[in-house]
Amino acid sequence: MSLPPPGSAGMPSHAPVVVAPGRSGPLRTIGNILWLVLAGAWMALAYLVAGVVQCLTIIGIPFGVQSFKLAGYALWPFGRVVVERGDRDAALSCLGNVIWIVLSGLWLAIGHIVTGVLLCLTIIGIPFGVASFKLAGLALVPFGKVVVRAGAPLPPSARVYLAV
Repeated sequence: MSLPPPGSAGMPSHAPVVVAPGRSGPLRTIGNILWLVLAGAWMALAYLVAGVVQCLTIIGIPFGVQSFKLAGYALWPFGRVVVERGDRDAALSCLGNVIWIVLSGLWLAIGHIVTGVLLCLTIIGIPFGVASFKLAGLALVPFGKVVVRAGAPLPPSARVYLAV
């Protein structure tokens, strides 16, 4: 026996699929290339160094893995969105974020703020400076969040945390 298609008389219709905000196109690519040259390479390198240092101990490996994930986002942020996971364990995320801030989050956030200030000194750099300030918040509390491509379907319990 086959089921009727969703939305027909015999089957209830499903809620519309929620997707991550953002569009694709040449402007996004140009923005990512400018970001890479102006700030992305340096900030990604900072995340990579933090990740390698954290992976020197067994206890630090989860924090190093998180740092490597953020390095990819800091390198090429436009066209991707940070989503707060609805299925996360809030207590573990809070504990992970506290340890993260002590290990490297504070220094990475300061790096984003300094980069943002320097970018805002030029007219063309102001949008990139604002993006760097937004990434500073993510650098402080990354646990419980996941990076997805713009336009990707989101789980029902997820909410958008950061769209650069």
